[in-house]
Amino acid sequence: MKKEFYSNGKLFITGEYLVLDGANAFALPTKFGQNLIVEKGNNQEIKWTSYDVDGHIWFEDTFSFADISNKIITENTSVRNTLIEILHEGYLLNPDFMNPSEGFKITTELTFPRNWGLGTSSTLINNIAQWLNIDAFVLLNNSFGGSGYDIACAQNDGPILYHLDKGKPIVEKVSFEPEFSENLYFVYLDKKQNSKAAIASYHNNKNKDLADAIIKNNKITQAALKAKTLHKFALALEEHEAKMSNILEMKTIKESLFPDFNGIIKSLGAWGGDFVLAIAKENPEDYFRERGFKTIVSYKDMIL
Repeated sequence: MKKEFYSNGKLFITGEYLVLDGANAFALPTKFGQNLIVEKGNNQEIKWTSYDVDGHIWFEDTFSFADISNKIITENTSVRNTLIEILHEGYLLNPDFMNPSEGFKITTELTFPRNWGLGTSSTLINNIAQWLNIDAFVLLNNSFGGSGYDIACAQNDGPILYHLDKGKPIVEKVSFEPEFSENLYFVYLDKKQNSKAAIASYHNNKNKDLADAIIKNNKITQAALKAKTLHKFALALEEHEAKMSNILEMKTIKESLFPDFNGIIKSLGAWGGDFVLAIAKENPEDYFRERGFKTIVSYKDMIL
């Protein structure tokens, strides 16, 4: 029997990095995501095919049930090894999923370019967890690691507040319908960030005592959520950028790339790549296109 699963992509608005240490994160699931389709196969193996948004196959391979249960890793095949690792951890959480089956044919379909950084991995992990009927947060923790906010976005169709309480994910649905949404734009920097590397950099650079930073982050997050005007929202995110710049000992994206931009630019998620949020009174598309940044997505086209 054919089964289909879907998970939403994600964007951090506040709380990046600090969420790992218990801070509140404000995040938005995106209209873009990933499908996973499971069909009957044979030969005690999984035939896997992954399609990009344009319909082209970007990964295709076949691996046996034994490869998964024994976690058989090969050289120079990073995508295959990543899949084997995720499926192996899924097998440990639900060893029975392969027992009655002759095999599986699995297809994944992205609805966004995979270099956008909206959650190729997190949407996959959540889809696999749905298929195997296991906890996606546990599967993430056992494979990729991270805060889990992206899994929360994958599972929700609206804005969320997310934090970790003694390692346990806490998700709260919140209301965020800004009247100034036409002034919010997502700009792709065309520099795909490695989440694991970004997290490692954060741990290396962060100050030892983050208690005050977390308290301030939570206040800023509430200010952003409750902002009734573009000005108040922009002030909150500008303050957030300054605080994170100090913690990470990195220049803000605006300082690095767009010092003459007439508005606010907020890094989203892993600093230095993927998307940024541009806040401006006037449409800034020409500004970014003139500087070589061609992918500018409006709020209404990006967010659920």
